[in-house]
Amino acid sequence: MTVALPPAARRRRDRTTLYVWLFLTPTVLLYGAFTVYPIVGSYVYSLTDWNGFDASPSFIGLANYQEVLADPMFWSSFRLTLTFMLVAVPIQVLATLLIAIVLNSPRMPLRKLFRTALFLPVVTTTAIVGVVMQFVFDPASGPVNLALREAGLAPDGVDFLGQSSTALGTTIGVYVWKWFGITLVYWLAALQTVPNEVYEAARLDGAGALATLRHITMPLLKPFLVIITLLSVEASLQVFDLVLTMTNGGPFYSTEVIEVYIYRWAFAATVPRLGYASAAAVLFGLFVCLVGMVQLLAMRATRRTRGMA
Repeated sequence: MTVALPPAARRRRDRTTLYVWLFLTPTVLLYGAFTVYPIVGSYVYSLTDWNGFDASPSFIGLANYQEVLADPMFWSSFRLTLTFMLVAVPIQVLATLLIAIVLNSPRMPLRKLFRTALFLPVVTTTAIVGVVMQFVFDPASGPVNLALREAGLAPDGVDFLGQSSTALGTTIGVYVWKWFGITLVYWLAALQTVPNEVYEAARLDGAGALATLRHITMPLLKPFLVIITLLSVEASLQVFDLVLTMTNGGPFYSTEVIEVYIYRWAFAATVPRLGYASAAAVLFGLFVCLVGMVQLLAMRATRRTRGMA
């Protein structure tokens, strides 16, 4: 049974609703203009042949998708994207876990200072990091090569970003360093959920540090491992700004992940092919959505497991 509100209460409710929509309107408009419209536009343009200059695109159906799927460079970019993810994520997740365990200990001196220092790269603009790293790894005057020469390890220097054998690994290393702090925060938050009483009981039973880590800390962190790994996987698929500013996809396409591949066809080609690039973007977007669905399923399974526990 619906109870009728007094006139004054209805006016207050209507006024509140009006204020809510007034505050939401800028966000809705901006989200629609810069997120929803480009996504819908990508699907539409992927069915056309358009260079971005003609007044009206030519509808060609699924021809762009057929061409993208038949392009060896697309699959090379896809392979590099997967390689980037499969190398960066395990290093990032496991290294931050070990550091988080150390920094979570109350016996660790200056732990707040170390936490802050490790988090600082996260708040730095990625494009700026990429530009700075070009100087850091410069084969002639970069500090890394100067240190290698002083140590006698590489008298002629190493062109980390100019050789196909080292460019991808160097980019992955910078990526891990750049986002190390955010994954560290995830693990530190997860460690806070482990009750101190459990650790105290383990100490009373004579358990050492390694036994406590193996039999208490790690089993309780398993649900968080799934979530943090999936978050890291999704983040590792968004490396456009870092790769573009560090290597621009080179040398010889050895670091051209899918995002850079899409950018090259859309904006860097002699004759832009926005329809073709949109088709590649749609395929990559579907892959990212698949990763997101796996993430949701894993998070639900984790919640059910914790609920049963």
